[in-house]
Amino acid sequence: MVIVNPTPRKTRRYKSTLTAVIVVSAVICIAWLIALSLISKSIEKDGSKTTTLRGQIQSVLVEQPKGTMNKQSAKYMLQSKLPYIVYGTAWKKDATASLVSKAVESGFRFIDTACQPKHYNEAGVGEGWKEAAAKLGLTRSDFFLQTKFTSLDGQDPNKIPYDELEMLEEQVKQSLAKSLENLQTDYIDSLVMHSPMRSYEETLRVWRVFESFVEENKVRQLGLANCYDQKTFLRLYEDSHIKPKVLQNRFYSQSGFDTELRDLCDAYGVTYQSFWTLSANREAIKSREWKAMALNKNLSPQTLMYAYMMSLGHTPLSGTTDVTHMKEDVDIMMRFQNGEEVLSKDDVETLSSLLGVQE
Repeated sequence: MVIVNPTPRKTRRYKSTLTAVIVVSAVICIAWLIALSLISKSIEKDGSKTTTLRGQIQSVLVEQPKGTMNKQSAKYMLQSKLPYIVYGTAWKKDATASLVSKAVESGFRFIDTACQPKHYNEAGVGEGWKEAAAKLGLTRSDFFLQTKFTSLDGQDPNKIPYDELEMLEEQVKQSLAKSLENLQTDYIDSLVMHSPMRSYEETLRVWRVFESFVEENKVRQLGLANCYDQKTFLRLYEDSHIKPKVLQNRFYSQSGFDTELRDLCDAYGVTYQSFWTLSANREAIKSREWKAMALNKNLSPQTLMYAYMMSLGHTPLSGTTDVTHMKEDVDIMMRFQNGEEVLSKDDVETLSSLLGVQE
């Protein structure tokens, strides 16, 4: 008879405990992997994380796989027909190139400037976007470059970028040539008349030259700025062969917030671009009600203003010189680009009331 020695109780208990530890550890590891997967998917879906205070938002930019279109490209955003923000470059002087480069690195792809040395360093814009493009591996089609023709009335007499003695049509041609040189490109995405000319006849003369640029493939689309008269805008729209695609105005109470003009833009498929969006509306933005909604929406009061404009279907310009603010602005833009409904209809009505906008 063979006698088998039974396993000592301590040994059995040790093996049982070890097995339990292994099982629990495996479960924890699996749970951790699932959690990481869910977090990763959440980041890919949202595109960004934000905190509530201006200056404290941290961007989470998702790197796109090679061979696919970068979501943060102007081409993609235009195709999506979802709201976006334009980086404005006025009054940045010698810091223009550096700031434009930082804006692009932060995620801006739409850039506004003008052939007007009095207020813009257009050559600096060209240096800035090219530098950032080389660093990030971007191409010209990833950007939307918008510039303006500025009449003699808006130029510094000592820094006119074209021959002031030439005919108006030639001045417009020389201005575009200078813009192409400054911006280091062979085409302009959007050419805007900085303001209507002194007479409608001159305005139409400039527009006819603009139209020739589109026919020559030097310019993709045309626009008008600082036009607050509905009749002037309508007359130009009706008389033009190539219709304006952009109206860029101050968004402020003195013009009644362009309510009728914005309605016209919506009706005719014209993009309404707003500048001075924050500066002209500081009282509303610093109100207790505005700040409370910003906190609730995980936004700063300033980016809530941009969210409001984009919710109306408009395109705000941001001219910030602060890199953290640049990232905040890109964050809210990407929330719209990712399809998030940031503001409800009631939210928009509340903000309109705080601003004094009659929609």
